[in-house]
Amino acid sequence: MATKKLVLIDGSHLAYRSYFALIRNPLINSKGENTSAVYAFVRSLYKILDEIKPDYVAVIFDSSEPTFRHKQFEAYKATREKMPDELSEQLPRIRSFIEAMRIPILEIPGYEADDVMATLAQKAAEQQIETYLVTGDKDFFQLLSPLIKVYRLRRSGEEAEIVDPQWLQQNWKINPQQVPDFLGLTGDSIDNIPGVPGIGEKTAKELIQKFGTLEAAIACANEVSSAKIRNALNQYKEQAELSKRLVTLDSNVPVVIELESLRRQQENSEALLALFKDLEFNSLIARYVQSSGAKECLRQNYHTILTKGELLKLIEELKTHGSFVIDTETSGVDPLRAEIVGFSFAYQEGVAFYVPVCHNEKDENSSEKLGPLFAKSQKSVPTQGLPVKQVIDLLKPIMENEKLHKCGQNIKYDMVVLSRYGVELSGVDFDTMVASYLLNPSDRRHNLDRLTLEYLNHKKVTTEELIGKGKKQISIQEVPLEQISFYACEDADMTLRLRHVLEAKLQEFELYDLFKQVEIPLISVLMEMERNGVAIDVPLLQNLSRQLGEQLQRLEEEIFKFSGEKFNINSPQQLGKILFERLKLPRARRTKTGYSTDVNVLEELAKIHPLPRYLLEYRQLMKLKSTYVDTLPKLINPHTGRLHTSYNQTVTATGRLSSSDPNLQNIPIRTDWGREIRRAFTVGSPDHLILDADYSQIELRIMAHLSRDARLRKTFQKGEDVHTITAAEVFGVKPEEVTPELRRRAKEINFGIMYGMGPFGLASRLEISVEEAEEFIRNYFIKYPDVNDFIIRTIAEAKEKGYVTTLLNRRRYLPEINSENRRMREFAERTAINTPIQGTAADLIKVAMIRIWRQFKNRRLSAKMIMQVHDELVFEVPKAEVEEVKQVVRQEMENAIQLQVPVKVDIGVGANWLEAHA
Repeated sequence: MATKKLVLIDGSHLAYRSYFALIRNPLINSKGENTSAVYAFVRSLYKILDEIKPDYVAVIFDSSEPTFRHKQFEAYKATREKMPDELSEQLPRIRSFIEAMRIPILEIPGYEADDVMATLAQKAAEQQIETYLVTGDKDFFQLLSPLIKVYRLRRSGEEAEIVDPQWLQQNWKINPQQVPDFLGLTGDSIDNIPGVPGIGEKTAKELIQKFGTLEAAIACANEVSSAKIRNALNQYKEQAELSKRLVTLDSNVPVVIELESLRRQQENSEALLALFKDLEFNSLIARYVQSSGAKECLRQNYHTILTKGELLKLIEELKTHGSFVIDTETSGVDPLRAEIVGFSFAYQEGVAFYVPVCHNEKDENSSEKLGPLFAKSQKSVPTQGLPVKQVIDLLKPIMENEKLHKCGQNIKYDMVVLSRYGVELSGVDFDTMVASYLLNPSDRRHNLDRLTLEYLNHKKVTTEELIGKGKKQISIQEVPLEQISFYACEDADMTLRLRHVLEAKLQEFELYDLFKQVEIPLISVLMEMERNGVAIDVPLLQNLSRQLGEQLQRLEEEIFKFSGEKFNINSPQQLGKILFERLKLPRARRTKTGYSTDVNVLEELAKIHPLPRYLLEYRQLMKLKSTYVDTLPKLINPHTGRLHTSYNQTVTATGRLSSSDPNLQNIPIRTDWGREIRRAFTVGSPDHLILDADYSQIELRIMAHLSRDARLRKTFQKGEDVHTITAAEVFGVKPEEVTPELRRRAKEINFGIMYGMGPFGLASRLEISVEEAEEFIRNYFIKYPDVNDFIIRTIAEAKEKGYVTTLLNRRRYLPEINSENRRMREFAERTAINTPIQGTAADLIKVAMIRIWRQFKNRRLSAKMIMQVHDELVFEVPKAEVEEVKQVVRQEMENAIQLQVPVKVDIGVGANWLEAHA
């Protein structure tokens, strides 16, 4: 008969451990709550229960009342810091989870958890029950026996450590009964148990191994060879004996609890799922759903459309309802290359339809036309469904009817795909991915799997479950029709259900207007920009690659000359040895793999040695060459001959757009080499030009508006150079006396203040003393007092509300704004200052993009918006339309949002991006 198992968990220890495990990367939910400790605690609980599979379990917490140890030693635990507020705030949630898991919580007045656990463990041992003590406290080693073990959690991904008498003998060379003697000598700094000063673990082990007990070691102190240790034992005899008493666990606590009451019970699934949902523990929802069979039962009535008659009937139903979800199933992730495999629709919760399509080799968009990447697999199952052209022809009228409202999850993807089949999807009025992003902009995970778990408590079929992963992954054409039909219908169904939930939340948090008036119309603009793409001058890049290669070769020779030997320049380990061991340069901080050789370290070292300067230039040019010069030609679409970047609407916490494949935001413009890359972005036709429109100092203008600072507003209203005026004000000179260096310093101050930079940051940027930086900031606030008031007011409001907003009410939650951790709190305060400014700039350019796009449509212009980078819009324009486009762009960009200061846009025209921006 198998031995029964009891698990006793030190609740306070596990709570602290859980809190510190994620302190550098805290989990923050959409309500701005720090849920790190709760999440890590629950994960640990499941790990413990899964691995040990106990018959009995309990979580024990310390009593808040003084114990016998406090009476014996007044300073017991006196040095312990107060529990962090961020942890104490999470303790009620932790207890709620323990209760929902139906695990008994024990707390005996006047006794520590250690003693309660010791008593229960001994009782269990008497009944031949094997006990696992979950704790990090070494005191428990004194209880070790064949039936009592200590279970020590390790770092994430590592197996827990089981400590038993054999482990203790092997590692400490003592037996469990000698643990109080050992700890009496070493003491315990955490509990403020003094021990014997000067005796550490190594010496303590030697003494116990030689003399057997602490008392014997003290009695035979004169036999100890070390005078220092001999004197310590004689001098601190009473302190050592007190320490031993303090670390000795009391296994006679009056616990009036029968072990049977600790028997593991069935969890309260309803309460657990409610807690998971409330705290947004989506991975735990998935785990619970899989392990307990607690998957919420959602009514499903899914249909596969295989005939023309069925499709016509569906189309009529979609028209009747007037609003529906549309989703395309495709053969790949690139919307400009993927084939349509099928369509799914939903107009009512629980009811969805899948329309598979088959491709004729003569179809305009067949895989042969789209290239080998999406060629049919030899393993493909026979395609079922109506011909793709017939389906497209039948669906096109309702797809392009703007009076029929469409909803999707990342619907921009579907719009790009459909546009290649000649369908312009109109009437889009909801995107669940964008809605989720607005509600929680700091979270980058807005995929359908996660949202379904979070908001619907439902685990849907994942793409990985459908087609596999790695070497076992199959193409979507190989998936049996029944499986893909259910998958597609479920996607459409869940998207519709999510719409109903997220729409209510957007209205609750006053984000619906921003969603409907800015983010939804922007989808069509971005779709068209992605489809338009931009022409690339490949020969120019090839020539630039050759020049960069030659320059890198020269730099390599200089680096080897100064280092005195050849080595792998791209190896931080080898570089660290060259800099700090061979050249004996001042050593930087160590990392897990060696010396740090990051850009900050090299910039400091460049002040005292020429080698780091060459290394910095080498890294910069190598990145330009590999990331842009050599990569851009490979990203050109073979069918359009243009580069098509993807614009990401749901990534940045401030509301700004980002781009990928390639990331246009990171193309450098401050170096000659970086600017040359911009020259490669050109026109696709000789009768076209590139038009570049860039907001001038837009964030400073927004700060003038938000702060209502009279002096700053006056500067912009008069059309003066803000950096020159700031230099004159701060440095006490006339505007005409401002030198380029003074203007540069004023520019750093202007932007530094706006980004919440303090004296240390400004001192580093300007390479001046902290005292000088403090003086500059002080003078700035004397001249611009309303800016200072704005900063103070914004931080105070953020602390009160937990979030900040832009002019258009975009929110960003700042859960660390009231943190006890100074570094985290100050970062949140800087974010609070900058987000309303940077976020409003993001809103401004988005509104401008929508208005320009609409003007182009209304005026039937051939000009195309092709790129958006930071505060800059780039267009490809027929030469005959340049003047009209200039007028439209300036009008819409400068009047997108009314500010109390003029908004200025600099517009340039040229044969390429570099010339237009100059």
